[in-house]
Amino acid sequence: MAEDVPRYRRILLKLSGEALMGRASYGIDPEVLQDLVEEFRTLYDLGVETGVVIGGGNIFRGVQGVAQGFDRARADYMGMLATVLNALALEDSLKMAGLPVRSVSALPVQGVIEPYVRDRVLEYLAEKKIVIFAAGTGNPFFTTDTAATLRALEIGAEILFKATKVDGVYSADPMKDPSARKFDYLTYDEVLEKGLRVMDLTAISLAKDHNLPILVFNMQKPGNILRAVSGQKVGTLVGGEGR
Repeated sequence: MAEDVPRYRRILLKLSGEALMGRASYGIDPEVLQDLVEEFRTLYDLGVETGVVIGGGNIFRGVQGVAQGFDRARADYMGMLATVLNALALEDSLKMAGLPVRSVSALPVQGVIEPYVRDRVLEYLAEKKIVIFAAGTGNPFFTTDTAATLRALEIGAEILFKATKVDGVYSADPMKDPSARKFDYLTYDEVLEKGLRVMDLTAISLAKDHNLPILVFNMQKPGNILRAVSGQKVGTLVGGEGR
């Protein structure tokens, strides 16, 4: 398939908060935002309808708060608010680049960000606006992985892209184990049985129930997003029809 012909009409991209840090240990790296803008421009120019679920780990993670003694539910709400900050930062960067974008939040933050309403989001996507989903599912005890799977199903995305810092899913941590083997394709059951860290088990089970394919790839490698939406071999595909 030609590189300039997208295989997918509508996608959901899961972007971790940590991805926004770059080489820093905290916060948002402006250079990373600029790089992301160019990736989203590629998707927009191809006519791909794009939703983004963004994490908040560069600012605050609920599980870290629990480790520090916070109540779990309260810590998760704090993590949701961190994702709102990231969504606003990404939205502003995309707007300054002239790209149409709207941020919506599952957690009400009146006067700051628009609340999530599915029908309205579907209208935005049909208008080719990039939609950024903040605050996960709006409920504690659920990760942004699960939120990404849920939103992908709600908007009718054909595939869920999970952007990471590695080239796909490995049998072990490739940074610690040089013998770790990269998988090109995995079934949902293989992920569950092997306990592979693709996404959390709730997210994988939900994707399996609705046959939603998941592509795990390194978005920091230039050109990978184009290869991914064009259906080229990149990263690790989980579920779907295989390769």
